[in-house]
Amino acid sequence: MKTDSIRQKDIKKDWYLADAKGKILGRLATKIAIILMGKEKTNFVYNLDCGDWVVVTNCERVEVTGKKESDKLYQHHTGWPGGLKEITYKKMMEKDPTRAIYKAVSGMLPKNKLRAKRLKRLRIFVGDKHNYGGKKLIEVK
Repeated sequence: MKTDSIRQKDIKKDWYLADAKGKILGRLATKIAIILMGKEKTNFVYNLDCGDWVVVTNCERVEVTGKKESDKLYQHHTGWPGGLKEITYKKMMEKDPTRAIYKAVSGMLPKNKLRAKRLKRLRIFVGDKHNYGGKKLIEVK
């Protein structure tokens, strides 16, 4: 017997549309991460970039459960002494609502060389309008 493995040039990439209106942030990010990795495909391979493109609309209307709106903190460090910066979920949604979904999906992807390529295929928009109207978009449920 011989096992045939797929090559990068044989992988077909589709376009998915995810409407974040009324959806829970973590559950939506999980579905998006699975699509970006290509794990729902039958020809999924860990070492190849098998994933599809994802367009997310209405990112400002995504919801969180419990008291996460006031209690959830996003932290980063500037690299300088005493440079730990924190921002709450509520302030992040006021400042840049696309960032919350981006960070959630980024945290659910494997930390390897393919992560940056996969995140480049994620497009997040505020509101219903997006630039990918000519593409055949598949609904994410």
